[in-house]
Amino acid sequence: GFKSPHCDHKKFTGGTKMKAYVLVREDIPTGRAINSAAHAGVLIEKYFPQENDPIMQEWLEKFNKVTCKVTDKEFAKAKTYQDWFVVSEDKLNDEEILLFFKPREEWPRFFSFLKLYK
Repeated sequence: GFKSPHCDHKKFTGGTKMKAYVLVREDIPTGRAINSAAHAGVLIEKYFPQENDPIMQEWLEKFNKVTCKVTDKEFAKAKTYQDWFVVSEDKLNDEEILLFFKPREEWPRFFSFLKLYK
């Protein structure tokens, strides 16, 4: 299998393949990032309703996710992939804080290169 130069993301999801990715811009202060991550948690059902979606139903049983800190370039590239929503801060002129990607089992290789948010 492919090994990330930054970390083994499987280690952080209990070895299961079904996981979501949360990508937070690296220039966002920690407090704002935490608030935005909480907003993302509330918005999941709005953007990816679990009713009639077996993928979301399966994922919500374990709720595995990988949170990464990304550069502006990585943030922009991530937007070229499918099934995500953005959390922005309306008090800061709708500045984009993070991207939440719908859970899936197989991820593009790009995601395995991202640094974990620690």
